[in-house]
Amino acid sequence: MIGKIIGTIIEVNENIGLIQTGSGICFELFLTPLYISQHNLNTKVEVYSYLQVRDDAFVLFGFSDKNEKSFFKLLLTVPGVGPKTAFSIISNSKIDELLDATKNNKLEFFTKIPGLGKKTSLKIMLELSQKIKSEFVIENFSLSDDDNTAIKALVSLGYSTSEAKSSISKLPKNLTLEEKIKAALKNKS
Repeated sequence: MIGKIIGTIIEVNENIGLIQTGSGICFELFLTPLYISQHNLNTKVEVYSYLQVRDDAFVLFGFSDKNEKSFFKLLLTVPGVGPKTAFSIISNSKIDELLDATKNNKLEFFTKIPGLGKKTSLKIMLELSQKIKSEFVIENFSLSDDDNTAIKALVSLGYSTSEAKSSISKLPKNLTLEEKIKAALKNKS
C-alpha cells in the first residue's frame, strides 16, 4: 500500500498532481483544491495517500493530513459511497464542518456538495453519526501547550477527552490557560 508520498510537485492539471520522489518515480494522484492552492510547483511536499485498486486502473487520492485520510476512509464505509464521492466530499469541505453537519443533522450542508443528492446525504449522516463516536478520532495538531494542559484539566474535572478538545478548540487562541479552563467550564453549564 502507498500510504504517504514525499517528493516534489512538478505538475498540476486541474485536480491531478504529479509528484516526483527522490528516486525519480513520479506518482499521479488526485489532490484537493485546497492542497493545490497551498503548494507551488517545484516545492517539496508530503502527501498522505489512499490507493484504490480497480480492474482497469490503480488510482491514488492525496490528502494533506491523517485526519483527511481517516475521514475519507470512514466515508468509504458508507454503503453507496465510493472513492470519487468520498474525495468530492473531502475536497469541498473541512473535516470540522463535516463533523458539525453530521452531529447537528445539517442535511443542507451535504446536499450542497457536488454529486450528493438528498438520499445519499441522509445515508451519510445516518451512518457517520453512528460511527464517528467509536471509530474516528481527530488529531488536532494545532493545539498549543496551554490547550493541551487545559484539556487535561477538563478531563480531570469529568469531561470526556472529545468534549474537552471540542470545548477548547472553540475558544479564542489569545486566552490564558486559566481563562480557557474557566470559559470551557462556563460553556458547559
